[in-house]
Amino acid sequence: MTAAEAKLRASGAQEAAVRTFLAQLERVRDGERGALREADLEPVTELPDADALPPPDPQRAASVLAQAVVVKLNGGLGTSMGLDGPKSLLRVRGKLTFLDVIARQILHLREHTGARLPLVLMNSFATQSSSLDALAAYPELEQDVPLDFLQNKVPKLRAEDLLPVEWPADPALEWAPPGHGDLYTALVTSGMLATLLAAGYRYAFVSNADNLGATLSLPLLTWFADSGAPFAMEVADRTEADRKGGHLARRAGHPPDAPGLVLRELAQTPGEDLAAFQDITRHRYFNTNNLWVDLQALDAKLEAAGGVLELPLILNAKTVDPKDSASTGVLQLETAMGAAIDALEGAEAIRVPRTRFGPVKASNDLLAVRSDAYVLGEDAGLALDERRAGVPPVVDLDSAHFKLVDALDEHFPAGPPSLLGCRRLTVEGDVVFGPGVVVRGDVVVRHEGPAPLQVPAGTVLDGAADSN
Repeated sequence: MTAAEAKLRASGAQEAAVRTFLAQLERVRDGERGALREADLEPVTELPDADALPPPDPQRAASVLAQAVVVKLNGGLGTSMGLDGPKSLLRVRGKLTFLDVIARQILHLREHTGARLPLVLMNSFATQSSSLDALAAYPELEQDVPLDFLQNKVPKLRAEDLLPVEWPADPALEWAPPGHGDLYTALVTSGMLATLLAAGYRYAFVSNADNLGATLSLPLLTWFADSGAPFAMEVADRTEADRKGGHLARRAGHPPDAPGLVLRELAQTPGEDLAAFQDITRHRYFNTNNLWVDLQALDAKLEAAGGVLELPLILNAKTVDPKDSASTGVLQLETAMGAAIDALEGAEAIRVPRTRFGPVKASNDLLAVRSDAYVLGEDAGLALDERRAGVPPVVDLDSAHFKLVDALDEHFPAGPPSLLGCRRLTVEGDVVFGPGVVVRGDVVVRHEGPAPLQVPAGTVLDGAADSN
């Protein structure tokens, strides 16, 4: 504990960040491993439905919108996709990046509602400079609070004794991001929470920068404000594609008048409970990571708790150098921001359509959202074409040839094929797609030759197309 505190303070960490990490370390030292057992949980079967919300009263909507702020998590680098900068600067529609689209979403809302609605990024040191430079192209985003605040960093701990690891070959590897649950601590340590409250902002809509379906919804905002809840999570129906994502549950034994909601991630699930975790008929709802936070309630909770919001732990076992499996084994202490549903009494969840969830985690996702299966609306919201009835195409590209963004662009030099009528596209091998290719139904393209297979311009792939 002393060594961790000394290392944090020497790095310039603020008091709330130090207290939060030490509280987590103490829990780990005392044997907590962040596990959430199936025996301690119950499935959630009924929730309010966003599609059933009535149109908000215009005066009430204007009142709460005047107190709203949009927060985007923007700390991630696209290293897994071959990028050396912020993932949010990746082109997603034509020449537009994620940040371009987000900025246009905010400006559209301002123009059509007259609200002051600010955009605030939670950046990391690695994303701050280039992201703010990119937003400088939108001087009309001028607002009465800063455009960003910085997330914290925490020491990696030696797995054998929980002491902060030392790695003289690259001291930067001694530190790790604390997971997006750091949102609440970083709001305090950066001064952003106090700044927002002083400027009259109360309701924060928080989402990932790579999820362009997560736009501020007036019906949802008004519902949240009227609910009196300190926190609300948007959840969507789980499909087979969501079996590994965090799901909503209820702590067993909670009285009917106390929601007792909890978020369980895969890393928090004991091995013997994995089947139950992945049972999408039992645990029906997954966390979209679109969250609503009452900043006044959060401030009161943090004030009462000495600046520490105790969230369920996620322990990640890794090596200090992720590229060297022989380097020192470490534990990284992380939390998820959605886990605040278990830490803020009275927190709620609401079922939303899957159109509000379209993250880009890999080249598969990027090809899909770049295609005509998705539509960029006048409000700059990115949503599935209505003809797809809310069901996204499944794209499975050979990681050996398509994992990196540059490789993806090389194999689709004229842009993505039409996926409007595609259920699933699987590509195995080195395949280059010409312009105007159309994919319909379930299509598999296989190629094993030494030279790339060329799919000619205008080809219609219907049902199944195999090539050897």
